[in-house]
Amino acid sequence: MINLDLVKAALAEDLAGGVDVTSTATISADAELQAEFVARESGVVAGIEMAKAVLTEVGVAEIKVLVQEGAHVGAGDVLIRVSGNARAILLAERTALNFLGHLSGIATLTNKWVKEIAGTNCQVRDTRKTTPGWRELEKFAVRMGGGTNHRMSLSDAALIKDNHIAAAGGVKAAFKAVRSEFPTAPIEIEVDTLEQLAEVLPLKPDLVLLDNMSPEQCRSAVSLVAGQTKLEASGGITLDLARRYAETGVDYLAIGALTHSAKNFDIGLDVRRK
Repeated sequence: MINLDLVKAALAEDLAGGVDVTSTATISADAELQAEFVARESGVVAGIEMAKAVLTEVGVAEIKVLVQEGAHVGAGDVLIRVSGNARAILLAERTALNFLGHLSGIATLTNKWVKEIAGTNCQVRDTRKTTPGWRELEKFAVRMGGGTNHRMSLSDAALIKDNHIAAAGGVKAAFKAVRSEFPTAPIEIEVDTLEQLAEVLPLKPDLVLLDNMSPEQCRSAVSLVAGQTKLEASGGITLDLARRYAETGVDYLAIGALTHSAKNFDIGLDVRRK
């Protein structure tokens, strides 16, 4: 996935209307070099196409991509090999690494969650807790890690939460209003207790979000619903508890940490020859 506007904005931000004073002072305008983007750790990579777009945007002559989006790599694996103008390559370096490191971090973290619940019928999916302007890229990285996406925007589906319920005068009133205004929109309702779950089931929502419920409560919710709708557990779920939640029978684990708390994946640019 490529967001060329974001590439241009990131490069413009890095130059701030000027030039790379270090490279301009120390490297001749016609100097060339070869370099490699190398993984420093094991994980799942994402952002390869964004890095390539950065390199292309600054005019790097030769770009050879050696791994695909979503590939599992080990420390020392070469991801991209480049050759061309030295100033251009060094101008692209940090911006390309920013995209690669952040998106690969998301993909790697997502993959840890996916592996943790392997063998269950539950899926790991993201939320809208994304970096402004990066949502499509970050949700792409989640998919590369084996996760699935929740709604991309507020216009994709309705998620009736406690504030909507309070503003509308009750969950039934909120549900009726959404169904009337947007008859084909999927509707998800957030509940905090099993009593609230029993109250919303007759409305036949497409999905119910179990907010901050324990694994035991989620298991009871699954029994109560008995297949009438899909269930999503969210809130306070950590990686070490993931399997306990998945084994309750819920359909999804909604994990905001996939995008807002992923550790940057360590990748470096190594110059091979001037």
